Amino acid sequence: MDKRKQIIDKKLEELSKSKFRSSFHLRKYMIKTIDEKGFHKIQKDAYEIITKKIKDAYPINDGKQTPTKNHPVFLAQHATACCCRGCLEKWHHIQKGKKLTENEMNYIVSIIMEWIIREYKKGKQEE
Repeated sequence: MDKRKQIIDKKLEELSKSKFRSSFHLRKYMIKTIDEKGFHKIQKDAYEIITKKIKDAYPINDGKQTPTKNHPVFLAQHATACCCRGCLEKWHHIQKGKKLTENEMNYIVSIIMEWIIREYKKGKQEE
């Protein structure tokens, strides 16, 4: 197992112990969205959303810019504490006040996608 996967697994385990973070689960319509779009498109969307919403050093409406509806990535951002720069700093030690690096962007999208994949599998088992 590569180092990034180990880090993500450990962080998702830590997040699962948070009552707030563990309260998020993919909704049925989000699973349907993934079925229609595919994981590759969801991942592409994740990069676009992160770039638009939290990549800047001082994002507009930071702390209030991420909804919980309409797209699986939005929900995953809350579940993985990648929803704002404050949560990124608290949970992932990614400093506020500086633009995200390419490596940080890749890490954020990786943890979001891992959460989405795990939730998708759970949701499919429940169908």
